[in-house]
Amino acid sequence: MTKYLISFPSAAMVLTEDELRDAARDAHAVLRAAKDAGVWVFGGGLDESVPPVMVDEVGNVTEGTYPQTTTIEGGYAVLELPSRQAAVEWAARFAAACRCAQEVREFMYDPES
Repeated sequence: MTKYLISFPSAAMVLTEDELRDAARDAHAVLRAAKDAGVWVFGGGLDESVPPVMVDEVGNVTEGTYPQTTTIEGGYAVLELPSRQAAVEWAARFAAACRCAQEVREFMYDPES
């Protein structure tokens, strides 16, 4: 089976506090359904209050990140599914729960992961 990344940027969720609470409840219900279905690998939201750092080959740490990835934020779920169509179906469930469209990306196959 293939692993799929289902995600959205934080800016896509334009919700009131009450709507955000309801979206979190509904998203957790979809998460639990994915776990119950045995397709859940990992997920969560990035903590945007903690700045990213770069770590080089000898362990030196520098604040910041690659210019191409300075705006990575939001919520992420990795599911292992039998098809792209199944990923689209799960993304639709997350979109309904989160009240915003979801992006679907496919991980390349790696026999070690």
